[in-house]
Amino acid sequence: MAIVKPLASRGKKTARIVSHKEVRKVVTEAQEYLKETTPVNCYLSDFDLHLIREGNHFNLYDKLGAHIVERDGVKGVWFAVWAPNAEIVSVIGDFNGWHRQATPLTCRGDGSGVWEGFVANIGHGQNYKYYIRTRQGWELEKADPMGFHSEVPPKSASIVWDLGYQWHDQEWMAKRKVNNALNQPISVYEVHLGSWMRVPEDGNRSLSYVELADKLVSYVKKMGYTHVEFMPVLAHPFQGSWGYQTVGFFAPASFFGNPQELMFLIDKMHQNDIGVFIDWVPSHFPNDGHGLYQFDGTSLYEHEDQRKGFHPDWKSSIFNYGRVEVRNYLISSALFWMAKYHADGLRVDGVASMLYLDYSRKEGEWIPNCFGGRENLEAIDFIKRMNEAVYAAHPDIVMTAEESTAWTKVSKPVFDGGLGFGLKWNMGWMHDTLVYFSKDPVYRKHHHNQLTFGLLYAFTENFMMSLSHDEVVHGKGSLLKKMPGYDPQRFANLRLLFGYMFSQPGKKLHFMGGEFGQWDEWNYQSSLDWHLLAWQPHQGVQKWMQDLNATYRREPALYQDDFHYTGFEWIDCGDWEGGTLFFLRKGNDPDDTILVCCNFTPVLREKYRVGVPRDGYWREIVNSDAAVYGGGNQGNAGGVWAERFGAHGREYSLNVTLPPLGVVYFKREK
Repeated sequence: MAIVKPLASRGKKTARIVSHKEVRKVVTEAQEYLKETTPVNCYLSDFDLHLIREGNHFNLYDKLGAHIVERDGVKGVWFAVWAPNAEIVSVIGDFNGWHRQATPLTCRGDGSGVWEGFVANIGHGQNYKYYIRTRQGWELEKADPMGFHSEVPPKSASIVWDLGYQWHDQEWMAKRKVNNALNQPISVYEVHLGSWMRVPEDGNRSLSYVELADKLVSYVKKMGYTHVEFMPVLAHPFQGSWGYQTVGFFAPASFFGNPQELMFLIDKMHQNDIGVFIDWVPSHFPNDGHGLYQFDGTSLYEHEDQRKGFHPDWKSSIFNYGRVEVRNYLISSALFWMAKYHADGLRVDGVASMLYLDYSRKEGEWIPNCFGGRENLEAIDFIKRMNEAVYAAHPDIVMTAEESTAWTKVSKPVFDGGLGFGLKWNMGWMHDTLVYFSKDPVYRKHHHNQLTFGLLYAFTENFMMSLSHDEVVHGKGSLLKKMPGYDPQRFANLRLLFGYMFSQPGKKLHFMGGEFGQWDEWNYQSSLDWHLLAWQPHQGVQKWMQDLNATYRREPALYQDDFHYTGFEWIDCGDWEGGTLFFLRKGNDPDDTILVCCNFTPVLREKYRVGVPRDGYWREIVNSDAAVYGGGNQGNAGGVWAERFGAHGREYSLNVTLPPLGVVYFKREK
């Protein structure tokens, strides 16, 4: 393809054909010229301050914080920080011996509360903090709320950092809209980077971002997951918080390396067709002295009233969502991880705690809203505005809510009265299913409704079926430990759980370790028990998960219509006595239909009659009891021919063998 460009010739304007190669050359030269002649536009204009005051400035990371610039021919760093109630603000660091009066900043004097200033002859890699003297006379040393990098805890200084990086994920980014679409397979591997794998010969240290780019990427690709979800990689002072006590909303955790090294990890994921979601925590922040808490001597980011500003469960501060500057800060953070780190979406932690003013509070410990209700109207408005802003800027990403209540339309658009998320974790399904599976099979018939109840509300939201880290900590035991029976039955139950999960409508998420049958519950201070893969039962579970992912990605019926009742059809959900379930998963093409048969008892059931919608040969495409997975190899010899024998209200039926504690998928051959 080419474009037409005017050309002066003989005093008249004619035209000649110009190739895209020439155009790219001209554009590149112009960009390089601008880069060389135009300083970084980090200075706050009057229009910036106008946007901040009205709550619509969502790229604060380009304006506040520390930015490397050249001013009047001198290279240095421009600092800007919001501290409206401070009496004095200065920058301290190695460059001035941490002297509190050496490098003062200037207040804009326009009521914005922004302090700014240029420090010459410093740059990339410089440690710094802000010294703040409050109007009460307190003297504080604070890390930069907009800092791009920080020291490894327990040190707490921010670090001036250039975020430049040469990305190589253009192919992924071009097709991300398809890969993240809700009618595509999304199977997520949830990872805590610090404990996925460690190096025992080097003090049991965690792998770095760069080391993970080699080992984790190859493992996720081998297992067939479509995405990973990193538990919070935002800067946090205490590893025992797992990242959920965030102090740096614009800085990655320095435990594992610097910003470019995290970019390298994400880049490698994308180059291998693996999406990356990042766990993000706008629900609260810790009260560490160098962090956001009482930043300028006042409750700047948090509510002053403890009935709204203190989280009783996590002993941390709650953001003041009604303050426009705080909304700007958080929405800018959300957008930052997409813009600078190419994140494919955020999993938003603790949404339920944001929605309700009385969350985890007794009567008298909370303040009703202006209508006397328990809904946090400011937080609700913030969530909607955030999702609108993120999807407007990056329509090809996915915002996922961890929301555990019956709040309606969490994953529906804001214009339709929803909160605007793309997906919502199905906590109800997770709870009911794990309670059922933990029962000895002899008692399961009394809890059959815990398997079927979820289908009553399955299509009210865009659900993600999650078996996350929360289910394998704090004495709950691992997934394998939850399973009843002797060891072979426990492994069979675990395979059945995973097979059942992949057959349910909704996207999938598994926490690391479950995919190979970790015995011990998760411990953030040690590696997963990879040595277990020396034993065949664990190899079998891992192989089963690998094949489930492959089947899930290959079969459109398992993902194409997850969020509408047309993608699911019961055949028989009432066999509580026999402990069986039979249903169909359906895609756009009727030929893609899959029959799922589950046996939740340890009894082999032979010659079981199951109604099917069509005649022909129904091939057995997966069987959790296959010997390769560690099972007893009970099955259907590759498939079953449909007979013209009515069952379950259908003209045709199959005579199938249901393996004990097993799940089998069938698909009709064309």
